[in-house]
Amino acid sequence: MEFTKAKKMTLPRIIYAGHNVLNKISEVLHELEIKGRVLIITGENTLKVAGNQIRENIKKDYKVDVLLTGEANVQNVDEAKKYAKKKKSSVIIGVGGGTKIDIAKKVAYDLNRPFISVPTSASHDGVASSRASIRDNGNVISLDAATPLSIIADTSIILTAPYRYLVAGAGDVIANYTAIYDWEKAYKLKGEEFSSSAYALSKYAAEEMLNYAPNMKPNDEEAVWVVIKAIISSGMAMNLAGSSRPASGSEHLFTHAVELIAPGRALHGEIAAIGTIIMSYLQGQDWKRVRDALKIMGAPTKIKEIGLTPEEAIKAMTMAHKMRDRYTILGENGISPDAAEKALKVTEVL
Repeated sequence: MEFTKAKKMTLPRIIYAGHNVLNKISEVLHELEIKGRVLIITGENTLKVAGNQIRENIKKDYKVDVLLTGEANVQNVDEAKKYAKKKKSSVIIGVGGGTKIDIAKKVAYDLNRPFISVPTSASHDGVASSRASIRDNGNVISLDAATPLSIIADTSIILTAPYRYLVAGAGDVIANYTAIYDWEKAYKLKGEEFSSSAYALSKYAAEEMLNYAPNMKPNDEEAVWVVIKAIISSGMAMNLAGSSRPASGSEHLFTHAVELIAPGRALHGEIAAIGTIIMSYLQGQDWKRVRDALKIMGAPTKIKEIGLTPEEAIKAMTMAHKMRDRYTILGENGISPDAAEKALKVTEVL
């Protein structure tokens, strides 16, 4: 039989992670042979944390524009695109947490501009991936976005973010534990496209976080270093796969359902962490190992800790399978309220 498989993989060219690496931004722009105007997309707080430093670092060699934006929704993406077109921006630098980077990489993708990711917190694994979570009419949708040409993750800056954000990022990586289980089942039962290298990288990132959990503590730059490395590995796995499959399964369907039912009550990674406990039980995996790792690092392991009532959690469980057309342990028809309640009780998240 003739071999006809072909695949495109886009990966970052330059990654800096560690203490005081933000000062490498000018060097990175020159190494990437960037010319023209630079657009920094950030928020009010993250401008002070890192955006101003970047502007000062590069303004001698580049014309720099700064756009302050808000949550990652289609309106803010459209406004940012109009601004970038007006300014004739040659490169987009996203500076901030998940939302600002999501907006920046979506703008870069739509306008075919190079994108540089500068995270100021490590709250989820989107800093390295080619997917953006954008809110549209109340729903959070995962869209194609630009793969970062470079990632500059300064651990001394990320350390200043609340510890809660770091734990949420670790939780989002631990979610790979159930995501790759679902992906492998979809490959075996539904013939879905599968990448063994992406699977291995995603599994490595999850295991790294599960094993490191006892060492996680606030105000520890080494902990930031370990989490940001795992987050970048998780994002790279998605880039290798060409989809979010290595890091998004049934636990993220639950997460998206919760974000729809109860928006703004918890961080994305916090919800995904609890979703991973529940779904690892349904998958027959070691849910206690997941729960214990999350608990010891200070992540929420009870639905009340993410602001959910039992009724809301059951509703999220029963509607989760509708969040995306993606085969998972939840099946094509979802689970019943009774089965959802049983899972919540057995895993002690109630």
